[in-house]
Amino acid sequence: MSHTTTWTAGSQQIRIEKDLQVPMRDGVKLAADTYRGMDDKPRPALVALSPYGKELQAMALTMPPQRRPSPMWDGCIEAGDIAKIVQEDYVHVVGDIRGSGDSEGEHIGNYNAGGVSLGQDAYDFIEWVAAQPWCDGNVGMVGISYFGSMSVLAAAERPPSLKAIFVSGGHYDFYETTYHGGIMWLMPRAAREGRGGDSGWAFTDRIKSRMLEEYSEAELKELVAERLKDPDIAAWPNMVHTLNYPKHHEAWFDIIMNDLDGEWYEERNPINLADNIDIPVWLQIDNGRGWTIDGTIELYNKLKGPKKLDIGPSPPMQSRPWIEEHDKMFRWYDYWIKGIDNGVMDEPAVTVHVEGSHETSTGNQYPTKDTEYRPLYLRPRHKLSEEPELMGSEHAAPDGFFQAPLTVTDTVHNIRWETAPFAEDTEMMGTGAAHIFAEIDQDDTNFIMRLWDAAPNGSRQLITTGFLKASQRELDEERTTEGNPYHPHTRKVPVEPGTINEYVLRLYPFANTFKPGHKLVVELSNNEPMEDEHNALLPPDAFHLPVGRPVTHKIYRDAEHPSRLVLPFVKSSN
Repeated sequence: MSHTTTWTAGSQQIRIEKDLQVPMRDGVKLAADTYRGMDDKPRPALVALSPYGKELQAMALTMPPQRRPSPMWDGCIEAGDIAKIVQEDYVHVVGDIRGSGDSEGEHIGNYNAGGVSLGQDAYDFIEWVAAQPWCDGNVGMVGISYFGSMSVLAAAERPPSLKAIFVSGGHYDFYETTYHGGIMWLMPRAAREGRGGDSGWAFTDRIKSRMLEEYSEAELKELVAERLKDPDIAAWPNMVHTLNYPKHHEAWFDIIMNDLDGEWYEERNPINLADNIDIPVWLQIDNGRGWTIDGTIELYNKLKGPKKLDIGPSPPMQSRPWIEEHDKMFRWYDYWIKGIDNGVMDEPAVTVHVEGSHETSTGNQYPTKDTEYRPLYLRPRHKLSEEPELMGSEHAAPDGFFQAPLTVTDTVHNIRWETAPFAEDTEMMGTGAAHIFAEIDQDDTNFIMRLWDAAPNGSRQLITTGFLKASQRELDEERTTEGNPYHPHTRKVPVEPGTINEYVLRLYPFANTFKPGHKLVVELSNNEPMEDEHNALLPPDAFHLPVGRPVTHKIYRDAEHPSRLVLPFVKSSN
């Protein structure tokens, strides 16, 4: 039964209606709460949908926003600033998706790809909201991360009452949500199950594993045994536990069991659905979110209607409850939903915060400036240079490092190279590539590369990263261009130990100006430290699955093996 209450803070009063039942076309009812002004006039509505639980989102009214690092930061309070939304004369509608929280129905597999389309449910939810007496028939959507992905899935279904969307920090390529360059990222488990500062999904017994639904017990036993042959999986307790007790970890079990890209990840990939979106879309993301920037730019380029792209400053982990970017969102919705001519469409389509200079660059496409790809070669004595190595392998001995598995060591080893101090402002913007000629003594490893802007005083800021599972080094030659490699990640080709292979890492989009005296420092490892200048800002589980075997890496950088970075230098305006 729904019921109505009132929330008061100072002079602001909000009418709250709890536990509304929203019917879907198949008879399932989704649970929703509404927050609106005290009078009965109809208003436009902003809808927020996720599996994180509408009661958790209600804490935006009672808990001050927390920044990382903070023990009170909860990554799942993402539906937006309720009081601000109501103050701006919108109705805030927060719902639990199918199978989660107080909603009916089953949620099967990652993003419910094994059940009813989440976009279909969003369509029905939005049209129900638009028909209510407290709504004027116009709807937008609100929320970061999962909520943002739901906005894109909803827009692709074209509900008539959805007039525009503002998407902050959404996830698009679902394989890339969890596997970066083929290397498993553990953060999605925190978001699903509640670890490392996240409350996780509002789980019910109706959230189910797609693998458990579609395979017999005997088939699953064989598939699990095969997955446990991966030394990285077998060495990590959480992986072993999940594979042996999957009913405790339904969604995470499906992800672990599907470590290659394919139909399960692509069938409802929002980027694949972008051709269906014709309403105005503003995409917002912050520097430092790597793979998420990649997907955001890819989605932006596919959209054909009115659109904006806004890339903000690092660090990316915003406040929780999420309160950032609301002023931009209201300008967008005031224009497209309320019909207020506030000039938002007279401004450049693309806005990029450039790290280092802390300037804002604008244009009509990304990158916003003319760029050219130029190489920086790995050279002796850990140097990066515009000049290639002239010596052969008999004289230019390879660099290298040995990494023992983290089961027996606390030390993560890396090898680094750096430029000379820049003499003048040097700006880069766009994607990049790292061509690494390497020999390993195992059949697989991780290559993890991080690029830093190092200041003369010793401080440094991470500017971009690249990841590649050695066994997934295959390139799609038709889609790969200079400085922009593309890996299909659809099969594994084990490495023959002792052979030299070229590994091409995709460096995620970034924008940075190296000031005079600063250096570009690049680090290569096969694991990553739990804490450093960047990782200390992230939740504890925001790292990648470590390599579970001892590996010796030799990095060749001679005339026959021109290991190098290929970076997007902004062309001089002189």
